[in-house]
Amino acid sequence: MRTFRSRAGALLALVLVAAPAAAGEARCHVSYGGETKTLAAAPSAMPYMAPAQAIGTYFLVRVVVEAEPVELAALKTYVYADRDEGPALVHQGEWPWPAAADGRRHGFTGLQRVYEPLRDSELEYWCEAGEGAGARGAGR
Repeated sequence: MRTFRSRAGALLALVLVAAPAAAGEARCHVSYGGETKTLAAAPSAMPYMAPAQAIGTYFLVRVVVEAEPVELAALKTYVYADRDEGPALVHQGEWPWPAAADGRRHGFTGLQRVYEPLRDSELEYWCEAGEGAGARGAGR
């Protein structure tokens, strides 16, 4: 009986560790200045350690997938203006995770637009669920 419990405990620990990875990744398509980059974010136990990616010379974009706790799981996006004084948050988005991979034109986030206050231009982005990202139950 003791061996069964230790094996069951080890299996449960493995399932709990692997659960966020099974949710798949998010892919966000970011367009600015005529160039489009795809940023990928996988569920992470330490999502706020993910670095922001430079987009052009003015914007920084960070995509975070928080998978735990399940009832608060979300894809979060942060767009910063890269100013001399340091990054300044100019846009923040949050959507339930995992998201449905339903094939809509601009993914589950829809097309998001962020305006650049100094240079009068805009950054656009939209996110989709990557492979392995399943739909959340009807309760959310």
